[in-house]
Parts: sequence; C-alpha cells; structure tokens
Amino acid sequence: MFKGLIRFKSAVLPGAFIALSLLGFAFLLFLTLYGSQEGSLFTQLDNRIYGLLKFTLYQAFLSTILSLVVGVLLAWALAHQSHFKGRGLLVALFSSSLVLPTLIVVFGLIGIFGRNGYLNQASLFFFDHSFGSYIYGLGGILLAHVYLNASFASRALLHSFEAIPKEKYKLAKSLNFSVFERFLYVEYPALKSTLLSIGSTIFLLCFTSFAVVLLLGGSPSYNTLEVAIYEAVRLDFDIGMALKLALIQLSISAVLVVLSSGFRTGLANLKTSHTLIPWKEAKVLQVIQWFIIGLFTLFFVLPLVVIVVDGIGADFGRIFQAPLFIKSFVTSISLATVSSVLTVIIAVALSHTRRNFALSTRLGAKPFANVLDGIIAFSGNLYLAIPSLVMGLGFFLLYQKTEGSEVVWATAALLTANVLMSLPFALSVLTPAMHKTAQRYDKLAFSLGLTKLQRWMYVEYPYLKSSLGYVFALAFCFSLGDLGIIALFGSDEFSTLPWYLYQLMGSYRNADAAGVALVLLLLVLSVFVLIPRLFNGDNIAKNK
Repeated sequence: MFKGLIRFKSAVLPGAFIALSLLGFAFLLFLTLYGSQEGSLFTQLDNRIYGLLKFTLYQAFLSTILSLVVGVLLAWALAHQSHFKGRGLLVALFSSSLVLPTLIVVFGLIGIFGRNGYLNQASLFFFDHSFGSYIYGLGGILLAHVYLNASFASRALLHSFEAIPKEKYKLAKSLNFSVFERFLYVEYPALKSTLLSIGSTIFLLCFTSFAVVLLLGGSPSYNTLEVAIYEAVRLDFDIGMALKLALIQLSISAVLVVLSSGFRTGLANLKTSHTLIPWKEAKVLQVIQWFIIGLFTLFFVLPLVVIVVDGIGADFGRIFQAPLFIKSFVTSISLATVSSVLTVIIAVALSHTRRNFALSTRLGAKPFANVLDGIIAFSGNLYLAIPSLVMGLGFFLLYQKTEGSEVVWATAALLTANVLMSLPFALSVLTPAMHKTAQRYDKLAFSLGLTKLQRWMYVEYPYLKSSLGYVFALAFCFSLGDLGIIALFGSDEFSTLPWYLYQLMGSYRNADAAGVALVLLLLVLSVFVLIPRLFNGDNIAKNK
C-alpha cells in the first residue's frame, strides 16, 4: 500500500489535502456552533422547535412524493412519445431547472398564481371571483418544490426508461400485459435505484429549502428550520435560538446523508436516446401521455414567460444606472467566476485522487482503498450534510468574534458555500469521466513516460473538455442564483443580484423587480447554454 502511495503521491496528495481541509472545515464549523451555544441543547427543546422540525420534515416528505410522482409520469409519457418535433428542446428545457435561481422561479409562480397574478386576474374578469392569496402557505411551497424538482427527476428517470431493452417490451406484449402490469414488472424494476437516488436528493434539497419557504411560507406556522435560523439572526437577534436550530438541522442533515449514501447513484449520465417500442400505444393511452406532456410543459414554461413579459416593460435605463444594481451585478459576476474556477480545480483534484483508490490497476486492490475513497467522496458532498444557512451562521459567529471586515467574511462565506454547493454535481460529472481516461490511457501514458503536464494536455483535457465546460457553467449558475448565505450578510455595502431582487420584492417595487428578474434569468440561461459550447470543440469523448 505504502509503495503504491509513493508511486502515485503526486496524484493522491493534492486531493487528499483538499479532502482533509474540507473535513477540517466541517469539524471547525461544528465546534464553532456547539461552543457558542449556552446550556444543554437537548434539554431546551420547546413546542416551537418541535413544530418547526415537524413541518420541515412534513413539507420535505410531501414535496418529495409529489415531485417523484409527477417526474415518473412525465418521464413515462416522454419515453413512450419519443418521436415528435421539439422533443429534444423540451427535454433540454426541463434540464435547465437544475440551474434556475429559486428566487426567479418563485417570482414567476407569484406572477401567475399570486393575488395579482394572471390566473387570478383572468378569474376576476371572466367569473368575478378571486382565489385570494392561496399560493402562500403549504400549497405554494409544494407548488414551487414540484416545479423545481419534478423536471429534474423526470430528466434522470427518462434515461432509466430509455435504457430498458426493447426485448422486455416485446415479452410484455406477448404476455398481453396491461399498462399497469407492464409498468410493475418491466419499467419499475429499471427505475427503482434511480428513484431512491433522486428521492433522497430531492428530500435533502426540500429539507434545507430556504428561498421558497421564505417567500411563500406566508406565516410563522409554515416556517422551516432554515427560515427560522434566518429570522432568529436577522429579525430577532436571538443567536442562542439560531445556534440551537442550526445544530438540530446539522445533525439531522448529516444523518440523512449517511442513511441515503447506500443507494445514492451517479446522476451524471443524462444523455437520452429514443425508445423504439415495436407497436403503437392505444389511442386512449396516447391521449393521456400527450395530456401529461402538455400540462407539465405549460406549468414549466408559463412562469418563465411571465418573467419575460413583465420584465420587458421595466425601465432598464433607471435599473442599470442604479448604484446598488451595478454593485450587485459586479459582485455576483466576480463571485460566480471565482467560485466556478475553484470548483473545477477542486473537483478535478478530488476526482483524480479518487480514481487512484477506485481502479485496481492503481491502488484499488490495496487494503483500506475503499475506505479512503469513501472519505474523499464524503468530503466532496459536505453541502448535503451542511446547509448553506448553517454554514453562514458559522461564518457570522466567527466574524463577530474577530475584528475583520464584514465584507471579507461575507466574501469568504459566499465563496465557500458556492464551491461546496457545486461540488456534488461537479464530482458526479468528472469522477466517472476521469475513471475512464485512466482505464483507457494509463498503460499508454506510463509506457511513453509522459509528464503530468503532458498527460493533462494530450490525454486528460481533450477528453474532459466538454465536462469541464458543463461543470464551470453549472457552478457559475449556482453561484449567481444563491440566496442562502447572502441573506445573513446582505446589506447596501455587500449585495448580490438575488439579494437585490429580494429587496425589491420586499419593498413592492414590482416593475424594477421584474426587470432584475429578467436580467438574472437571461444571464443564467446564457451561461448555461453558451459556456459548455465554448469548451466543446472537437470532443474526443464523442468518438469513443
């Protein structure tokens, strides 16, 4: 083992150092939170905290179930209606839900379903009936979570549907299976592992949801732990309560990550192909499938259309000249660029180290290789165990204990959160790709005696180019749209576009908010579409 480590030390040490640093940061964060709270944590739990915990788990459970049901139905419909114009564009549009800023989604949903939304105005005009503010509360929270997560789930599940061999469909047809029997015995077994993986991811995302609950909760009775932490710090200045809630959320999130790690699978391979079923579905079934596709497409597209329609009418001359907008724009772009570069570097280093412990041709057959690989993998998925607002609270406490600048601490907090938020997705993309390059080119590279730089230039980079572009774009978009930590540090001195938009919405400057929302939406979609294309070029991986 030690001889092997010496041989591959230059490949193992950078990633190992980063992994230890990340784990050390998590330990320091826990010590900071635990050391700052007074008295016993578990003897001070009152009815309010039990209520917050109950609702947080309840809304996460309902959101996960609804997102999976809608995701399965949409993926099923798309898999069986695989030949229509615009299908590829539609599937790509659903993929964008992964990077859409939560604040943008909420703004669009309010524009349709809010008291002054288009749906309510149409009801008043035609039927003289108002639906009121029904979007605020549990219903609105579930609506936003389904919007964000069902399309993400359907995108991954569609790949599982299309991976089913057509011979199984032929067998089901010969046995005269009904639609339900075909799903139960042919399709569900192929979806099971993906459902568990996607479900655990969605539950964790909904459990730590912040912007959705903050804007659509409507009252303290619909608060979650994450929102209660924010209110305890920014509104009540009750650091003791914030610490108590943060430690509870941190403990539960860590347990959920550990419990779900056994069935978490990679979500990187989302390339789809047409399912060639050798017969047509019954007409009634086709109508149902088209209805599902049409209804969800309408549900997904309309909020984005509302943002565009409302945003076009904004006074962009005034918006672009506003000092706070300029400051927020520059800060967001700068932070997103630095976060993306750091994410790519750290993800490459961790993936490079992991493949040394995963491949039998390197150190994979050595004792403790699996354990070391698991530790490094866990370090890259810390964000799932440490919610951003809990992380922000740790930085906030450190800032209070030092004499450093608030802007410096806020910048450090945002960069750390943005990188950790992007790492799980970056690793799911880069780790499998880097494993393949090692399996294919190790012997050739070793026999030619290539240096590390030569190997990267002639072997690694050409193969990983498109994946690196995707990871960079993903990290950039995540950073642009995050409203987590900035909610604790945001001020006129330090502001980002999401925080500026949140302030506009809070002060009921709807026209300006619509304009900023449109700018943010166009910026995110442009980066998500254009950056990967700049990296693509002649993609060697496509020919392999």
